[in-house]
Amino acid sequence: MPSERNPPAERKLLLVELGTEELPPKALKGLAQSFSTAFFQGLVSTGLAEDNPANMKWYATPRRLAVGIHNVLARQPDRIEEKRGPALQAAYDEHGAATRAAQGFARSCGVSLSALKIRRTEKGAWLVFEKKRSGSGLDEIVTQCLDQGIRSLPIPKRMRWGDHEAEFVRPVHWLLVLHGSDLVRAEALGLESGRTTRGHRFHSAGCLEIPSADQYLDLLKTEGRVIADYDERQAIIKRQAARLASKAGARVVIRQDLMDEVAGLVEWPVALVGEFDRRFLDLPGEVLIATMADHQKYFHTVDDHGSLAPMFVTISNIKSKSPKRVRRGNERVLRARLSDAEFFWRTDQKIPLRNRVEDLKGVSFHDRLGSIHGKVGRIRRTSRFIARELDVDLQAVDTVAELCKADLVTDLVGEFPELQGTVGRYYADNEGYGKVIADAIETHYQPRTAADAVPSDPVAICVALADRVDSLVGLFGCGEAPSGDKDPFALRRAALGVFRIIVENQLDLDLYSLLGEGVAAYVFDTLQLPHPGPGPSFVGMEGEEGGKNPCNRAYDFTMERSRGYFELQGYSADEYAAVSGASPAPTRPMDFTRRIESIHHFFNRNASAAQSLASANKRIGNMLSKGDAAVDAKDFDSTMICDQAEKDLAAILDRINDRVHSRFRSNDYAGGLVELAELKDPVDRFFDSVMVMHHDKTIRRNRLALLARIRRLFLGVADISKIRIKS
Repeated sequence: MPSERNPPAERKLLLVELGTEELPPKALKGLAQSFSTAFFQGLVSTGLAEDNPANMKWYATPRRLAVGIHNVLARQPDRIEEKRGPALQAAYDEHGAATRAAQGFARSCGVSLSALKIRRTEKGAWLVFEKKRSGSGLDEIVTQCLDQGIRSLPIPKRMRWGDHEAEFVRPVHWLLVLHGSDLVRAEALGLESGRTTRGHRFHSAGCLEIPSADQYLDLLKTEGRVIADYDERQAIIKRQAARLASKAGARVVIRQDLMDEVAGLVEWPVALVGEFDRRFLDLPGEVLIATMADHQKYFHTVDDHGSLAPMFVTISNIKSKSPKRVRRGNERVLRARLSDAEFFWRTDQKIPLRNRVEDLKGVSFHDRLGSIHGKVGRIRRTSRFIARELDVDLQAVDTVAELCKADLVTDLVGEFPELQGTVGRYYADNEGYGKVIADAIETHYQPRTAADAVPSDPVAICVALADRVDSLVGLFGCGEAPSGDKDPFALRRAALGVFRIIVENQLDLDLYSLLGEGVAAYVFDTLQLPHPGPGPSFVGMEGEEGGKNPCNRAYDFTMERSRGYFELQGYSADEYAAVSGASPAPTRPMDFTRRIESIHHFFNRNASAAQSLASANKRIGNMLSKGDAAVDAKDFDSTMICDQAEKDLAAILDRINDRVHSRFRSNDYAGGLVELAELKDPVDRFFDSVMVMHHDKTIRRNRLALLARIRRLFLGVADISKIRIKS
């Protein structure tokens, strides 16, 4: 019969809940996922939980972060720790007596020689010492995992409360930890665990005793009036909102980011439908939606034709005894908000966009880079360069570049910053600038996110590129490069945006030249100032990072961001490295794209030849690195050939050289690789029968020069030696 000290290994549901004051709603989901994942991984690493993500479920409400993990042991199994000593042959002499090495190992383990064992493996035999370690209990391990989970939270600023030393995103008031029906004695943030949670602030009596972990969700719901399951709460909100809107003759539109925020605001969701005056439908739809969603956290509705309907759905955190009164209160607040927006909309248009450009001098871009007005001037200069490169209407581009930031000083954008560009489009359209210019003022901000579409209109493209280039070279020149997960100026997004705009519109632009024009705009801008102040490092001046100027740093950064872009398109890291290793490296994103596409298709369609050539390139590279210094392809002398395989290789190299270069010059990299595939058999025969590293220095250098010719030819498209051969 098992003793109380070593009960049978029974697995139960482990429940952990941190009770807090109201957590930030936009961050709630991320906090819950981060906390639960880190806690779960910590538990798995101790052997108490199975490494099966399906066993873990996170919960979150405005006042709690919780996680439930199935099949958790109450104590770690006892384990045997093994310490390896000297090899057996070093542990005993030829007479079988223990050596000093064996005796010293036994002393270090605190045991006699007789307590040591011999461990035999395929790699040899060793003396080992085995020690039994008792497993830790759940109390101790949960405390450690709680600390790990709390430290992992993405909290930029932690706070203290009362006289506690603990720090968290919000004050923490209770800690619940149950293993089945057993209370786990743990500590976190200065709190000791219990089996008490708290229900809804208004719909429950307050504290709620949880007898068992598997009763947590049901008791919170029935007695505490709290839907702890985040996904269930969202489903309830969607169902209620859709039903009420349909009953009112409309269809609710649910944006996921707003749904996440609303679900982070309520514990017991109750939907209500409200109305607003139809006159407000004369405002731009984006203004109405921003007022409802961003200011009031309301879901907007549309009619059967997809047009905005004069009603909204709001989610309350209480079931009111007077829902009509609550509805009227929400309608009154929204009416005031919409009236403000209507006022801004009308008064803004009394001042033309062009007259607002001067006011941008009062809007700071960066303390070392001046105002947005200065940025607009540089955007105009760089966008004109791009327009000439792409043969785009210069006047239209210059007009958009001049007006693209003018709406930043309007009252409407002051109230709704997320509508910058959109407001400018409406005002430009109302002023008669035409659709091309009006649309470009808005779309030059695209892509705003990684999933957003890039601008496709040529005028918008020129200004969008110029805007991002100005930010990249200027901010890199000021030493504002992103660090870790910090990127306050969104330079990662700007760099990827530049690359995507060029590639997805198939533009034949040189990225390095484009960034150079951005730097030149700063130099020109600085020269115009009567008293130039401290600014970024420019071309010809060494920067802070490895002596590189901002153009080089911005170029390297942008190309590094493109790595992730190509991986998402299905290209391997090896293929990316191969194209990056070309000589000279391609500086045109479209050229880079054509090369990586060609490499990818060549290795997939001509696997045998491609793998052989990649292997040969790697071998050539190794030989050249070990060979005589300063061996160059130009050093090859065909009169010194003394082997048939060497002669055959040189002959076919002469035959295809011009054809390959011709194809590469016309961007036909796929055709060039097919031509290079003819080298497969001659290269194989050369390596099989020719001694490259000949004892005669002159012959050796000539053969290395022949290999250098082959490598130089391949480097015209990519360094395929970087592609690993799949077995």
